[in-house]
Amino acid sequence: MPEVSYTARDIQVLEGLEAVRRRPGMYIGSTDQTGLHQLVQEIVDNGVDEALAGYCTRIVVTLHQDGKVTVEDNGRGIPVETHPQTGVSALETVLTILHSGAKFGGGTYKVSGGLHGVGASVVNALSEWMVADVRREGKVFRQEYRRGIPQGPPQAVGAAQDTGTTIAFSPDLEIFGDIRCDVKTLLQRFREMAFLNKGLEICCRWEHPEAGEMTFYFEGGIVSFVRQLNRHRTVLNPNPLYVSRQANGTEVEVAFQYNDGYAENTLSFANCIHTKDGGAHLTGFRSALTRVLNDSLRKLELVKDSEFHLTGEDVREGLTAVISVKLLDPQFEGQTKARLGNQEVKGQVESAVGEGLALYLEDHPQEARGILEKCLTTAKAREAARKARDLVLRKGALDGGTLPGKLADCSERDPAQCEIYIVEGDSAGGSAKQGRDRRFQAILPLRGKILNVEKATPEKMLGHEEIRALITALGAGLEELNLAKLRYHRVIIMTDADVDGSHIRTLLLTFFFRKMSALIDAGHIYIAQPPLYRIVAEKKESWAYSERERDEFLKGASDKKQPEIQRYKGLGEMNPQQLWETTMDPGKRLLLQVTVEDAAKADRLFYELMGDDVSCRKEFLKAHAQEVRNLDI
Repeated sequence: MPEVSYTARDIQVLEGLEAVRRRPGMYIGSTDQTGLHQLVQEIVDNGVDEALAGYCTRIVVTLHQDGKVTVEDNGRGIPVETHPQTGVSALETVLTILHSGAKFGGGTYKVSGGLHGVGASVVNALSEWMVADVRREGKVFRQEYRRGIPQGPPQAVGAAQDTGTTIAFSPDLEIFGDIRCDVKTLLQRFREMAFLNKGLEICCRWEHPEAGEMTFYFEGGIVSFVRQLNRHRTVLNPNPLYVSRQANGTEVEVAFQYNDGYAENTLSFANCIHTKDGGAHLTGFRSALTRVLNDSLRKLELVKDSEFHLTGEDVREGLTAVISVKLLDPQFEGQTKARLGNQEVKGQVESAVGEGLALYLEDHPQEARGILEKCLTTAKAREAARKARDLVLRKGALDGGTLPGKLADCSERDPAQCEIYIVEGDSAGGSAKQGRDRRFQAILPLRGKILNVEKATPEKMLGHEEIRALITALGAGLEELNLAKLRYHRVIIMTDADVDGSHIRTLLLTFFFRKMSALIDAGHIYIAQPPLYRIVAEKKESWAYSERERDEFLKGASDKKQPEIQRYKGLGEMNPQQLWETTMDPGKRLLLQVTVEDAAKADRLFYELMGDDVSCRKEFLKAHAQEVRNLDI
C-alpha cells in the first residue's frame, strides 16, 4: 500500500460560510424538505426573538411559487452601522459570520430560540441569493447576497414609515433537490409559535399549490393551545389550569386540563423550541403534579389506606398539558435540542406548578374531586392489570423464555441484526414464513384485526390475545419500555393493499403510538411496501409499486401485445419467492420508517380517527374527501 503524505499542508481551514455549504447537515439536520423548513424557521425565529423582547407584534411569511421565501417583521430592524470588531455593517456581520448576533451578550435579547446566532448566516450560506431590507431610522437599507457573498454594502434605497426587517431568499438548488416547502407543515409550526407567544400575529401567504393565506393570533396563549388540543374531548375541568411565574430570570408558563380519555398528551417547550424528549422542565411539572394530587387525595379523605399512593402514570392518564419556559441561557442536550438540561429549571417549574395546582384544587372542589376520582380509577385499573401484565411480559426471552406459538422466530440473536414482520392472517403468514431469510427475519401472523387501543381500558387491552402475542414477541415490556430487551431492531408492519389491510395497519400504528411510542422515537417501526401490480410483457416479469409506476411502464412498453397486468390486494396472492423478491429482500425492498414530527398533530389525528367521537371522524372525512385516491369499494 503506497504511503500517503500527512503534513500541515493537508489540514484544511474552511473560512467564512464555506463550512456550512460543505456540511449543511451539521447546521440544519438534512438537505431534504425538513432542512428546507428549518431555513424558513430560522428567519421567522429572528422575528419571534424581537417579539419576546417586546418589539415585534406581526410576522408575515410569503411562500412564492418558485420556491423563494420572504419573511417580514415589524421589529426594530437589524442595525446597519459599522460593527467595531468586524469593520463591516452589523447587518453584514449577522448574515455572514457564524455565532454573531445580539443573542450572546444578554442585554438585547434576554431569551431567544433559533440556532443561537448561526441561523441567519446559515440561511444566507445555503441560499442562491438573499436580499435584506431593513427599515430603521426613517430609511430603508438594502443589501444583496449571492451564496452568502455580499454584493456590496447596505445602501439606503428609500424612506420608511415604520421599523422592521424583511429577508427574502431562494434556497440553493445546488444544496436542495427541491426548494418548495410543504405549506401544511409550516402552518402547523406557525400556529404553534403563535400559541406560545400570545399577542403575536403570524400571517402565512402561499402561492403553491393554490394561493391562500392564514393568520394565527391567540390572546389566550398556551391556554388556547390546550383548549385546541382538547376541543373534541369531554373535559373534567372546563377551564384549563394556568400558571405563570417569573423565577430568577426564567418565565414559567403551564396550562393543563384533564379529559375522560386514557392517553396523555404533554408538550414541553424551551424558548419556543419543542423539546420532544422533555428535560428538567417536564420533570419538575410531573413531580409537582404527582405530589400535590396525592396531598389533595388525603385532605379530601378519598382513600382509607394511609399508605396508598398515586403513581405518575395514575395522575397523567387523560392529561393534556403545555409547558413553556423561557430562560436566559438554555442548555439543550444534543444538536436537535430535543431535551432541556438546565437542572435549576426543574425546581422553578415544580414550585410554580405546585403552588398553582394546590390553590386551584382548593378553590374548585368539584373539579378537584372529578380529577382525583379519575386518578383513583386509573390506579385501580393499574392494579387489576398488574397480574395480567406479569403473565404477558416475558422475562429473559433471549435466554429461552416462552414465546408465542404462532411466532416463527429467526436464528440470529443480535437484536440489531434481527427484524420481525407483523402480517395479517395465515395465508400471508404462510408465504412470508416460506419466503423469508430464517437467519434474521421473524414472522408474527395476526388473526383478524387487533383491538383499537384508543378507546380500550388497559386491562381489556392486555386481555386481547393478539396484542399479548405482539408484546411478548417484542420482549421490551409495555408501560416502562426497556429498549435494551427489544428482540428486533426493525419491526415491520406488512399488510394487504386493501381496505382491511389499511385498517389493520392503522390499528397497529395506534397501538405503537399510544403504548410503545419509544419504539417510534428510536426509529424501530417500519411499514413494508409490497407491489400493487405484477406486469408481464414479452415473458418478462416486472413490478409496479404505484399507479404512476404502472403507467410509466405501459408508456415505455415496446411490444405490440397488451401486457398482462395483475392487481395485488393480498400478500397471500404472491408465492413465497415473489414475496421475498418484492417485499422482503433487503437489497430490493422498499420500507417506510415511521416517525412523528408533530406530536400534537399525531395525537389529534389518532383521536379523531380511532376515538369514540363519531362526529370527529365525520369532519375528518368531509375535510379530506377530495384527497382520496384508489378507493377500494
